[in-house]
Amino acid sequence: MNTAHVSGAQQPVALVTGGNKGIGKAVVARLAEHGYLVYLASRDLARGESAAATLQGEIIPIQLDVTDPASLSRAVELIQKRSGKLDVLVNNAGLSVGNAPPSGCDLQELRATYEVNLFGVVAVTQALLPLLRAGERKTIVNLSSELGSLALHSYPDFPYDKVNLLAYNSSKTALNAFTVLLAKELRDEGFRVNSVNPGFTATDLNAFTGQRSVEQAAAVVVQYATLGPDGPTAGFFTEGGSLPW
Repeated sequence: MNTAHVSGAQQPVALVTGGNKGIGKAVVARLAEHGYLVYLASRDLARGESAAATLQGEIIPIQLDVTDPASLSRAVELIQKRSGKLDVLVNNAGLSVGNAPPSGCDLQELRATYEVNLFGVVAVTQALLPLLRAGERKTIVNLSSELGSLALHSYPDFPYDKVNLLAYNSSKTALNAFTVLLAKELRDEGFRVNSVNPGFTATDLNAFTGQRSVEQAAAVVVQYATLGPDGPTAGFFTEGGSLPW
């Protein structure tokens, strides 16, 4: 059930980008189960509304294209008017364009990937920081991937050693850098900023070849989205604990 009202100033408020399908939708569902008012953000509002209608809890679908400044401004204004704060931001929206190795990667594909996976995350986070500062929980989770780990790629026995994609992999490496640098900047304000690897999950990003369900992936994401004030920051985590950068 989708409801569009705020049930009290103390209720925690979250926003999930790319929340209309896959891992994002499962994260929305789990946060709503935890009592959050969740803004389900999607590029196509109709798809967001359809997704929200299938879920239980307080969920507000909003239109948000992370690459469109006007769309982002409208979303921020809506959240400001309805809630006046944001406790948790889950930067879930992402894409993978092409599968070329470094020597053959098309620059347009590289730019398109970075536009969403890095620049979009930076833009959304910067725009929402005032609302996050007004919130009590001050938590940011960036969905990364073990494919973004430089250390793991240096190991010859890395299970995904052959997945040598310049665009996607390096965009997640850059995202991890943003995570660490932002966490350092905001540490004294009580923020928790972490990258989370949900694991190889069956979504349309990989033609549903992943071995994990979206529910399993969402459980890891929400674990770090709902950290207490003593929780870690500036980390790279997966279901089993920390990952090397």
